[in-house]
Amino acid sequence: MLGANAVLLIGMKTVTLFCGVVLTTLTYRAYRRTQAPAMRALCFGIGFVTLGAILGGSLHQLVGMPVAQSITVEELFTAAGFFILTYSLYTDQPTTTT
Repeated sequence: MLGANAVLLIGMKTVTLFCGVVLTTLTYRAYRRTQAPAMRALCFGIGFVTLGAILGGSLHQLVGMPVAQSITVEELFTAAGFFILTYSLYTDQPTTTT
């Protein structure tokens, strides 16, 4: 039987998955419409953060991976996602003419 903390964790991971999928889908659709490299990077960044959150929890709950290792996997994806999100802010900057 799952404890209250496990139920809360699963509930929050479900909310994260739902919101992440919605955001990733919206940014992908925006990329398809505009073909802007920044939107593509934004889509990948949000996708990586979402995937990391779900993968970290799943590895612990479903596979039985120790918490420290599953959190490490989660943080690797989160860090990569935030790096890509940061990159998206600097991609496709308007050129200035002098």
